[in-house]
Amino acid sequence: MPIATVNPANGETLKTYQAMGEEEIERRLQLAEATFRTYRTTSFEERARLVHRAADLLDEDRQNIARVMTTEMGKPVKQARAEAAKCAKAMRWYADHAAELLADEEPDASDVKDSGASRVLVRYRPLGPVLAVMPWNFPLWQVVRFAAPTLMAGNVGLLKHASNVPQTALYLEDLFHRAGFTEGCFQTLLIGSAAVDEILRDERVKAATLTGSEPAGRAVASTAGEMIKKTVLELGGSDPFVVMPSADLDRAAEVAVTARVQNTGQSCIAAKRFIVHTDVYDAFAERFTAGMRALRTGDPMDEETDVGPLSSEQGRTDLEELVDDAVRAGAGVLCGGERPDGPGWYYPPTVLTGITREMRVHREEAFGPVATLYRAADLDEAVLIANDSLFGLSSNVWTRDEAEVDRFVRDLEAGSVFVNGMTASHPAFPFGGVKRSGYGRELSGHGIREFCNITTVWHGA
Repeated sequence: MPIATVNPANGETLKTYQAMGEEEIERRLQLAEATFRTYRTTSFEERARLVHRAADLLDEDRQNIARVMTTEMGKPVKQARAEAAKCAKAMRWYADHAAELLADEEPDASDVKDSGASRVLVRYRPLGPVLAVMPWNFPLWQVVRFAAPTLMAGNVGLLKHASNVPQTALYLEDLFHRAGFTEGCFQTLLIGSAAVDEILRDERVKAATLTGSEPAGRAVASTAGEMIKKTVLELGGSDPFVVMPSADLDRAAEVAVTARVQNTGQSCIAAKRFIVHTDVYDAFAERFTAGMRALRTGDPMDEETDVGPLSSEQGRTDLEELVDDAVRAGAGVLCGGERPDGPGWYYPPTVLTGITREMRVHREEAFGPVATLYRAADLDEAVLIANDSLFGLSSNVWTRDEAEVDRFVRDLEAGSVFVNGMTASHPAFPFGGVKRSGYGRELSGHGIREFCNITTVWHGA
């Protein structure tokens, strides 16, 4: 895949970039290693000052970088601006909380005495250069939620971004440099996917984090396992959105529309499978379909647009094939389902019913504005359908029955359970999944500690 900016709204190639050669990659790896030796000794106060400055610059750049993101991967520009604002918020959160999150810990005094020590500390120390392999769908946010904790922990970052968002990738490197970080603290590697394996094998790279597809996760995990290196993986998702009879149906349907089409449906944590109790199925389906049908699809630079183009022609083809397979197998189409005429890689908001386990859309992630509706006879069946997936990233439950809430929280196989609300990420809360959605956690204290050397310091009597 070429490293290029191709506008999804019209298919026009705007900029192409030459992949970095071996000499430039080697220079950057040397720089990362050398910079880490010094940067690791900086104080939390100094790191926080730099990260705060990066957040301020990002706020100043918000409109321009939003337009770059929209041009490169097609998200509605109002959503791109919101993404930039969220990134600045996360930077400030880590700048303000990292020292506390990574403060030395003292075990219980009785355990210290029992060990024969006069004092024991648990200290969090940085590992070194961390490689981040990042996707195009949230081209700023996915990187910042790695970069902010990485830099605040005293590590340095190497970014291999998706090949269709090179301008965003280069912007991020420039942003941290303008904030005052030395050149080797955060570097963008303009490389193709084939170059990742050799870089990950390099002894100077100490760990890796990947957000992306299941095959990409397997490849990185396999190499990292062979090299005995820590990884965090955030892969696909096919999140359930369960609606029970006690739910506020109007609110549930309204949120369900947003949950399905945020980022034009190209989000791992977008709700994709809508599992509705039979007593309220018809009423919910009517409200939800009306909301999906009312969405405005069009130019992502238009402030009134709700749904933009998919990021690539292949992405639209993959989505079409899932829908066509379901329809051939007997699925009903309540709205959408047909590619529109004209330029750009658009696909309409679509609602499918009558989904069976044999359909590909039941097993695979629909990365676009396509929703599947399931009818559940009771809570037990709702849980069974929700867990009948290879993925387990997040989940949504709509009920005002506390006993049902307890049951869903206990039994749903997911990294998060959102009750009467839409799945979202926040810097203070851990984020990640189970099953084929990956392992490890980003964000919160859990995220910043993922790439730390957790060191026991024992003092004799």
